[in-house]
Amino acid sequence: MRWLLFKPDSECMFGRAPLDSRFRGNDGMERGQHSLLTPHSSLFSPKPALDSNTQRFYSVRGFYAIKGGGALASGEGTVSVWRKAPMFLDAIKFFESAFALPFAYMGMTLAADGFPGWRTFAWITVAMVSARTVGMCANRVIDRHIDAGNPRARNRHIPAGLLGAGEMTAAAVVAFAIFMLAAWMLNPLAFALAPVATAYLTLYPYSKRFTWAANLLLGWALAISPSAAWIGVAGSLSWEPVLMSLAVALWAGSFDIIYHTQDADFHRERGLHSVASRFGVRAAFRIARVMDVLAVACLVALGAWMGLGVFFFAACGVAACALAYKYVLVSPDDLSRLGMAFGRINAAVSLAMLSGAALSVYAG
Repeated sequence: MRWLLFKPDSECMFGRAPLDSRFRGNDGMERGQHSLLTPHSSLFSPKPALDSNTQRFYSVRGFYAIKGGGALASGEGTVSVWRKAPMFLDAIKFFESAFALPFAYMGMTLAADGFPGWRTFAWITVAMVSARTVGMCANRVIDRHIDAGNPRARNRHIPAGLLGAGEMTAAAVVAFAIFMLAAWMLNPLAFALAPVATAYLTLYPYSKRFTWAANLLLGWALAISPSAAWIGVAGSLSWEPVLMSLAVALWAGSFDIIYHTQDADFHRERGLHSVASRFGVRAAFRIARVMDVLAVACLVALGAWMGLGVFFFAACGVAACALAYKYVLVSPDDLSRLGMAFGRINAAVSLAMLSGAALSVYAG
């Protein structure tokens, strides 16, 4: 099967069409409001055209993909590697790196008792982004068959055919090489532990096939970042960043538990495992609340242990309020605002804690 990508013509009503709509007609398209298509030619070389065998239509982030069973009417319209870059970044949720980076920078700032210098800052940033890219690529490739059967996930890029598993694997290999380079540029311990972190990020997606603790293991995948950044600065590991990582693991694991309550029935049907599928959605929410309380407690304990100032404890208060607000946005009976909760709450917690730590260090 080949795919064509389109932007809708200004007169076209495609923007209102449901996902996976089927169109019928002599030219493969339904007549009337859906008959106008303008190929987004900057994506293709040469410019493609539809033929009579075109069968299926998908909408992905504003682009419209037509899946055809035959040849393209005007040549082999293919999407270049560089033109696929926006789809790749969307597939790995690249911009959600902003939720993980603040805790890495928090570990970096506390380890250096301030700013460690632009060189260290740059290589820590490269290491964190590349490591996350490896993990996300692995997740998308390993879970592609599960995603294809999940109504919530079947329109992801690999199941939808917009990106190939081979392309994502190649990207993971490149990201791994960049990660190893960044770790080597930081210090020997960072370089020695980089393969261990990569192995964890690559293998944890398999856990949902075996244990309901998969949500907790996801939390630890994110929790690597503050301890890793601490090692990147200090060249050693102490118990303070471990406590920081525990807080992140509880916070991220809590949200992953809630996020996957929407898949509880699907997981049971497929023999997959999560807290919600094992204990039920309401119990999953109760477990998540306990984990959020423990996450804030760990952060407060960290501030007391390291003698951080009022700004840090104020940030803990902001984080606590944000986590409490999460349960206003979503409940076992209403998950409709889960996406909003994910973006706003995670951003508020991570940025508040980074700001509180940095202000405490610089004002202290």
